[in-house]
Amino acid sequence: MTRSVRSTHRIRRTVRVAGAGAAALLALSACSSSSDTDSDSAGASSSSSPKLSGQVTVFAAASLKESFTTLGETFEKQHPGTEVTFNFAGSDTLAASITGGAPADVFASASPKTMATVTDAGAAAGTPATFVRNQLEIATLPGNPDHVSSLKDLTESGLKVVLCDKTVPCGAAAQKALDASGLELTPVSYEQDVKAALTKVELKEADAAVVYKTDVKAAGDKVTGVEFPESAKAVNDYPITPLEGAPNPDAARAFIELVKSAEGQRVLTGAGFRTP
Repeated sequence: MTRSVRSTHRIRRTVRVAGAGAAALLALSACSSSSDTDSDSAGASSSSSPKLSGQVTVFAAASLKESFTTLGETFEKQHPGTEVTFNFAGSDTLAASITGGAPADVFASASPKTMATVTDAGAAAGTPATFVRNQLEIATLPGNPDHVSSLKDLTESGLKVVLCDKTVPCGAAAQKALDASGLELTPVSYEQDVKAALTKVELKEADAAVVYKTDVKAAGDKVTGVEFPESAKAVNDYPITPLEGAPNPDAARAFIELVKSAEGQRVLTGAGFRTP
């Protein structure tokens, strides 16, 4: 700009031309100032979204283990410097831990009833949102050697059947399906979560178990799945919420957004879950 001014003096341009040049310079200066302001505003806006870091602890129903583990890895890649840790167990056990003061950022339950334990205690931050649904299926020994084809077949004498405990969402759903069919079933054991029930069949300690479709799919060729129509009357909604007093609330909200996003839903439906 100094060079331009010297040149103007040297050739003694008219006042009119100099005035026009000054006006152009003022316009250029104003434009530059506006650009700087816009840039500063953009920078301020960008910096208003805090960079996520640290550990985020997720308490999640046992049936979410495979899909949430995948989403945890995705979250860590999207947010370098974060670490997702999980506590997978029966929803009722997790709810009791949370209301008992266990530190956690997120709770994903396998039923609204167990989520209500947390919300009623004032331990949820906000309103829980249903993010997937799950349906029951019978898991049998590989190849289904006992020829189980219905829920009624599980009541046959001599067949060792395992159910989830009635306080656990998968157990409550199984009992609901049995009641809807007018059937009574006495299992050889009640298990504290759906993975424990499935493991009994995988280890051939039981002939069949009533679990979720997602668990049968995750087990691969270790079991054979048998669908039954009564399961349509006992579909479980899965709610998720950030927790009150979460050690890492920003990361908690971001993880939930990933779960609810199109990417998260692809992972979950790929595991056998149904959309809400």
